[in-house]
Order: sequence, then structure tokens, then C-alpha cells
Amino acid sequence: MSRHAPAVPPWLAHALRTQRGPVPWSAVVRGALGGGPLLLAAVLAGRPTLGVVAAIGAMFAGINDRPGSRRASVGRIGGPALAGAAGLIIGTYAGDHLSAVLLTLLLTALGLVAGAVSAPGPVGSAVGTQLLVGAAVGAGMPLPEPGWQRALALLAGAGWLLGLRLALPGSLAGTFRLDFRFDGERGAVAGVYDAVAALLDATGTGAATARRAALTAALDQAQDALAGPRLRRYVSSAAERRLHAQYAAALPLAEAATALAWAGEAVPARASEGPRRLAAAVRGGIPTGPLPAPSRSAPALRALDDALLRAAEAFDGGEGGDLHSRKRSRADRLRTVLGARGREYGMRVALCFGVSVAVAQALHHARWYGQHTHWYWLPATAVFLVKPDLGPLASRVLSRAAGTVLGALLFAPFAAVLPRPEGLVALVVVSGALIPFAARHFAAQTAVVTVLVLALVMAGGEPQASVGRIGETLLACAIVLVVGHLPMPGQRGDAIRARLAEAGGAARAYLDHVLGGSDDREARWALRREAYRTLAEARTAIALASAELPTLARHADGTDEIAATLELLVDTTTACAVHLDDTGRLDPRHVARLAELRDELARRHDRVGLKVPQLRVAG
Repeated sequence: MSRHAPAVPPWLAHALRTQRGPVPWSAVVRGALGGGPLLLAAVLAGRPTLGVVAAIGAMFAGINDRPGSRRASVGRIGGPALAGAAGLIIGTYAGDHLSAVLLTLLLTALGLVAGAVSAPGPVGSAVGTQLLVGAAVGAGMPLPEPGWQRALALLAGAGWLLGLRLALPGSLAGTFRLDFRFDGERGAVAGVYDAVAALLDATGTGAATARRAALTAALDQAQDALAGPRLRRYVSSAAERRLHAQYAAALPLAEAATALAWAGEAVPARASEGPRRLAAAVRGGIPTGPLPAPSRSAPALRALDDALLRAAEAFDGGEGGDLHSRKRSRADRLRTVLGARGREYGMRVALCFGVSVAVAQALHHARWYGQHTHWYWLPATAVFLVKPDLGPLASRVLSRAAGTVLGALLFAPFAAVLPRPEGLVALVVVSGALIPFAARHFAAQTAVVTVLVLALVMAGGEPQASVGRIGETLLACAIVLVVGHLPMPGQRGDAIRARLAEAGGAARAYLDHVLGGSDDREARWALRREAYRTLAEARTAIALASAELPTLARHADGTDEIAATLELLVDTTTACAVHLDDTGRLDPRHVARLAELRDELARRHDRVGLKVPQLRVAG
């Protein structure tokens, strides 16, 4: 009788999982040029504490320095930096003028706001995180400068790294012969064509579903890369107009490839050669050359052939194109912040942050192990532990504890032998360079950030604090692990249900447009993009919730099956759209599949108590 090894719990499996990908050498260079030179300049000017704050700003900017376009990096780095500066000002003046009780209440209320602001997505999460960390540091870090000077120093550090991001090539190879201002956009658009080719290769195999999800992610990344903030309303250069046209030309290709994958029949190998040549043309800024025509034996193959012809024309003309991106108004974003997602996450952040502030204040005023000058470490650590896009709660706690212990143990011998301040500046340079590489795993990133922060603390004139850092982190982990699993007002899982309801509404809008007989293909592509994007966001949220400890994971039971069914519905709708373009009518297979998915959604909704808009399907 064979014995099966026990399955690894999802929360532990997530903690052991690492990201893969090429080393971001350009980000490594920016990290090395970030906080270290700023700290050195401040030390030479006799203002080391301002250098510490500037280096912290550069460190946060480096953490938020994700792959993508330069334009998108302005929002990813600049928005959180402004929030961190505001937090520093609030924390500094609150720490100077409020009692411990009032300070705790104020920071708890700030946690509620920051948590709600974090709900819309990664940039909102970074804004909320830096707001709270800035408030904790401002209230607790003993610095001689007033709040406004600290805020300016933080913005200077973030601005310095953002300037490096905008000025230096995004890739260290092959970009100088092209306009490297758009290397992030170029790589993202080329990635869409590569993803289309990969989906065509996987058509008729078990890998098709994963490849279709990868195509959605590539389209999302390209959309974000091209749709960042701009000074002018419209694109102003030929290079950028060409990239917009190349992205728009990929949408019908993606639609045809999705329809082929839905049919489940293998396609000729040469079908993927055209998208791959288009990807190479985007990356290298070269002509497409002749594109191999796929077989035209089926509606989706005819759509693929037509899309390749239109893509070749778009590459030659380069007249620009609509990004078909989501149109989210301020009212929409406000509804997300004030809705179920914002309330649920805001309550969790407020409780964890507020309890950690209260405990830190109690320890600080009791002086139970001397003058407790680093009390801000406890609430600052709690903020990172409840950050929504870093994984399940238990996984984050385990990774944070392990990373902090490792980082503090690594720093201790360096602190004993390195000359000051030049040795500490060198350590900040090395740590800044390692942040992009360490971002593959939360524990590794925590270890690097711990070394960097401890080096900054010593450079600011304070004693070595490895032991205190370990103790504060372990205490914060215990607080967040307990408080994060306490019963809260309202229904757990409301945030996931809200995401699924949004995805269901987008799927219905897309289906209604296709079955309504509209000839507006661009509107159809925009609705399709929104349906897949909201579904991808829901699937990500469900995967994270399902990997929590059982007390939290049970609230996600049944939701993944609903998301999978909605995804099949959107795939089927795409196949219907392509077939309608070719024949003007649906065949019985499409109608039967739509009705089957409608009935399955109705059954699953009733079982989990989730209300998603009803879908009207003829047949």
C-alpha cells in the first residue's frame, strides 16, 4: 500500500513560491544610483538625517519601480511618494503635539482611509502603504528637521529615482539605436504578439487556457504602458502613434486566436509565424516583411488571416489607434473606495495598524527596555504585512519574519567592521541595487530592505539596532496574525463578491453587444478587454483569498468556479463574435454552449449566495 505525501497547505505553498524572469539589470543600476549617492551628498553637507529621509524616499521608489513604460512609472512612483510626504507631515506634527491616546486614534483613522484607498489596485495599495509608513516614521523617528523639510527630502529621494527612470534606458542592450523613450511600451506591445503566437501554438492542447490567460495579462500590461499620464491629450510623436497603431492591430488577432482556442482544434504551425514576425518588428523597429497566410478553412482562421492583413497595413501606416482601455471616472473610483472592497480592507488595515500603534506607544512610554526610540518600526511593519498585493496574510507574516531575522543577522557583522559613514553608504548602494532582484520573493525583499534600513539608522547617528528590529518585527507579525483573523463587522468575502459582480456585469455587457448585432467592432473590443480584465482581477483576488488560513479561505469557497464559468462565457462570446462576422448567424453549437453556461452560472450563484447580473441568452 503506497503512502501519499501530505499536501502542502496553500498558505505555506505561497510562501515558498518565487517569481521567475530575467534579471532587471536596468532597475539594478537605478537602485545602486538611488539612495546611496543621496546619503553621501547629505553626509558631506553635514545633514545626514535629511539624507536618511531622502534615501528612504528613493528606497520606496525603487520598490515601486516595476517593469513597464516611463509614462506609467510617473504614477507608480510619484503618487505613492506624494502620499508618503503627506504622511510624514501629518505624523510629525501629530507626534509633537498629541498625547499617546489621541495619536493612536488619529493613526487608526488614517489606517481606515489608507486601507480603503488601497482597494482599487496596486498603485492605490502603494499610496496607502506609504501614507501610513510616512505617518509612523514622522511620529516616531527622532529627527531634528521639521515636518515640511522631511517631506521635501522624501520627495527629493523619490524624484531622484524617478528622474533616473525617465532618463536612463529601460534596457542595457539594444536600445540606443531606437528611441529608448518608448522601450517599455515597445516591449509591452511586442509581448502581446508573442502571447498571440503562444496561444495559437497551444490551440487544441491542455495549455490553451493558461496561454489565453497569459494573453490577457500581456494586453493589460500593454494597455497600462500606453495609457499613462501625459501633458497633452493626444499622442504627439510619430513613434508613439506607431506603437498605438501596432497595439490596436493586435486586438483582432487576439480575438481570432481566442476563438480558435475555444474551438479546441489544432491549427497549422505556420499560423503563429505571422504574430511572431510582428513581435520582432515591434521590438526591432524593422519592417514586417511578408507574413505567411494561415489557412482560411474556418471562420476563426479567416478572421486570423484578415487580422494579419490589417496588422501589416497598420504597421506600414502607423496612423495611431484607440487603446480601448477602461474608462473609469472619479465617481467610479470613489465607489470602489467606499464600497465593499474599500470597507473590508480598510477595516482590516485600521485594526492592525491601530493595535500596533497602541502597543508601540505602550512600550515606548513604559520604557520597558530603555529609551524606545524606534517604536515606529512596529506599526510600519504591520502596514507591509496587511498590504493587499503581496500574498495571503499567513504567507506574508512568515516571509516577513524570516526575511527580517535574516537581514538583521546579515547586518550585525557589517555594522561591527564597516567604517562609518563610508561603509554604511556603500551598504546602502549595494542594498538598493539588490531590491529589484530581491523582489522575486517577499522574504528576500524584506531581508534586503532590513539591511538598508538598519544602515540608514546608523548613518543617521543612532546605535546598531538589529536585535530591536527582530523583536519589533516578530511582535508585529503576532499582532497582524491575530487581529487579521478576528471577526469583523459585515460579511467576510464581500470584496471578492464585489469583484465577481463587476466581472459578471462586464461579461453581460460584452455578450449583449455581440448578440445585439452591432457593427461597432471597436466598441466590442473595448467591452471584451474590460470583461477579461475584470475577470483577471477577480481571479487574482480569489487565488490570494483561497491561500489564506482556513478561517479566512472558507469565505472564497465556490467563487473560483464562478470566475472560471464567467471566463468560459467570455471565451464563448468571443467565438460567437468571430462567427457572426463571418456568417452573420450563430450555429447551434454556440447557442447550446451559451445556454449551458447561463444555467451553470445560475446554479453556482444560488449555491454560494452571490448575486451577479442575469444573462439573457436566446435559444
